[in-house]
Amino acid sequence: MRTVVHLLRHGEVHNPGGVLYGRLPGFHLSEHGRNQAEIVAKALTDADITALYASPLQRAQETAGPVAASHGLQIFTDDGLIEAANRFEGKTVSVGGGALRVPRYWPLLRDPFTPSWGEPYLQIAHRMLAAVHRARAAAEGHEALCVSHQLPIWTLRRFVTGQRLWHDPRRRQCSLASLTSLVFTGTELTQLRYSEPAGGSEPGQTGA
Repeated sequence: MRTVVHLLRHGEVHNPGGVLYGRLPGFHLSEHGRNQAEIVAKALTDADITALYASPLQRAQETAGPVAASHGLQIFTDDGLIEAANRFEGKTVSVGGGALRVPRYWPLLRDPFTPSWGEPYLQIAHRMLAAVHRARAAAEGHEALCVSHQLPIWTLRRFVTGQRLWHDPRRRQCSLASLTSLVFTGTELTQLRYSEPAGGSEPGQTGA
């Protein structure tokens, strides 16, 4: 039995201060982000989506809205899809974004492999994979959509394809409002696809 679980990264966020918003509340989609969500919903019009899940964060819930409306589905919140915890949350610098130039942040950067500044990559991969399998079971024989965030989606992708989890953030293939689609035959992952129905964006864009 074939089941597809689409992982959708949320759309662009209204963030005039350029902070790493992480799990902070109150960050909603920009006008462009809302347009991106509508474009994705149109691209998925003919998809056989029977289950819809989203991270509890506002930007993910808003991105899921147009798909929920077009398919007549309820949005179920799954905490397993939430953004990665990050000790740079609320700051205007981040790993790869100027933190190395500030000595007081060096202790946070001591271990890029775990990483020392945030949620362990392996923990992210495990919770994301569990969320994907919950969605797969709910939509068995059909398609499910899970709205999440760049780092969790990219970490899961590297995990299921057997790559090391630590990586260069500038090389992530996970644009705003992009789809990373996992195809299962029964419970076995047999194919992975990636698409950008709303166009590409820079991997290093502030926030996730």
